[in-house]
Amino acid sequence: MEDRKSKILSEIDRDREELEELSRKIHDDPELGFEEFHALSYISDVLKKHGYRVEQGYGGLETAFRAEKEGSKPGPTVAFLAEYDALKGVGHGCGHNLIATCSTGAFLGLASVMEDLPGKVCIIGTPAEEGGAGKVKLLKNGAFDDVDFALMMHPSSGGSNLVGRGGRAACSVKVHFTGKGAHSSVPKNGINALSAVIHVFQQIDLMRPTFDPQDNINGIISNGGSAANVIPATADCEFCIRADTMKRIEELIDVIKLCVRNAEQLTGAKADISWGEISAERYPNRPMCQAFKDNMETLGIEMKWPDPKAQYGSSDIGNVSIKIPAIHDYLSITDDKTIQAHTKEYADAAKSAEAQEICLKGAKGLAMTGYDILSSDEFQAEIRRFHEQQIPDFYKEKKS
Repeated sequence: MEDRKSKILSEIDRDREELEELSRKIHDDPELGFEEFHALSYISDVLKKHGYRVEQGYGGLETAFRAEKEGSKPGPTVAFLAEYDALKGVGHGCGHNLIATCSTGAFLGLASVMEDLPGKVCIIGTPAEEGGAGKVKLLKNGAFDDVDFALMMHPSSGGSNLVGRGGRAACSVKVHFTGKGAHSSVPKNGINALSAVIHVFQQIDLMRPTFDPQDNINGIISNGGSAANVIPATADCEFCIRADTMKRIEELIDVIKLCVRNAEQLTGAKADISWGEISAERYPNRPMCQAFKDNMETLGIEMKWPDPKAQYGSSDIGNVSIKIPAIHDYLSITDDKTIQAHTKEYADAAKSAEAQEICLKGAKGLAMTGYDILSSDEFQAEIRRFHEQQIPDFYKEKKS
């Protein structure tokens, strides 16, 4: 192993105690998206202790941050991305305490050898991955404009150590119908907002045979009235849409809008429809994934490529991967296959000694991969060529 990589490993080992403490602090103090003020403080304290200036409120988001270390001369910028938001009622059931700690350790490790490297390394804190699309907002605000390569790790379970795992595009759509309340004994005096909601669901179900195989529209009625003997004056529903591409998500939003317009005409209720940021499908950069895989194998963790037919979840890292080469690889924190993400059981696993050890190994693997990138012009060119070929033309047209 190269001397500089050995130095990276030594730095992360030296920081082990405070990194494990950081993970525990974030885990035991779960905060929802855009409310992660304590997590922001915990991470900032560690970085400041090591002499780094932390820019809080980075990219226009209160709980985002950035710290960086310059190299010996100008060159590209490698960014490690940190997530630290929790799930409502579950806590860190997705292990974001480990993501934050892993990226912090990777930053400290690579920063320790930057005097021998061109370019820059930074850590960017990205709030509200769980439904808030924080990275999408940061992208729109220019927070990634000077970043050339983005790296992060995500915990998994069941011994599943994966590189190059993709993810589908996703978005949430909310619909509020306003009708006219009336006593249920004389329904003709009212306009039933709940009937309008039901019509929307029925139309979507009728159209499902026309959807692409990878399309999903799943919904709930979040407000259907308050009493059975009252014609509901208002009603609300919410849909989660998933598809192969962000472009297809936009088309499915149009499908829902059409169903809503039809329901308005059928019932007389009026609708307000809104949707959040779209988390794009993911384009993992294969050369970077291979480098991370190779580095993790030197640390004793064998990683595999995913089943190309499997369906996976969604994340706002997809939007980043369209703009710049990125990886978002998976390290298992428990061999127990019954423990699934977004559960209390997974939140418990994210605090275990096994999880902390995997987190530190992930930090080492990410830092070494960052070193591989900054130390080789040829590798940078290979990564960029793959990214250029990988991204569909319709996204390039949008950027131009």
